[in-house]
Amino acid sequence: MVINKNKLINWLPAFVWMMIIFMFSAQPATKSNELSAGFTKVLIDTLGRIFPFNIETSTINSFVGQMNHIIRKFAHFSIYLVLGILVSRALIKNGYKTRVVLISFLICSIYAVSDELHQLFVPGRGCQLKDVLIDSAGSFIGICLNALFYGLKRI
Repeated sequence: MVINKNKLINWLPAFVWMMIIFMFSAQPATKSNELSAGFTKVLIDTLGRIFPFNIETSTINSFVGQMNHIIRKFAHFSIYLVLGILVSRALIKNGYKTRVVLISFLICSIYAVSDELHQLFVPGRGCQLKDVLIDSAGSFIGICLNALFYGLKRI
């Protein structure tokens, strides 16, 4: 069997993105939470500069804690949205003309399940069906955006 290098290269962005997702999932809960809380604080501070809130620091810190959960779930959605785009793009570039949406969605959803199962072995992390659903929804939106970009008739 001959392996077509161009077909493998078309999958490279999706595989790299999957490795990035795996590395984020491999972070212990404390480190993962520190990263997202730090991002949330930067986001709120930046918004505070654009739209002066005149809120005390203790209130902002409380708000960061509340918003952190939402930011984490939005990150799940966004990361898998990109994965959906990359997987469907690889399929299209490799000549798939039918069922691209279905095949892409299955690949991304299976990866989301495996990602959550992987977290069972990471300190402080766990497997959550809610995250699989958020991940799958994000990938579906990414796949649909890619379908619109390439034209629905080709997908």
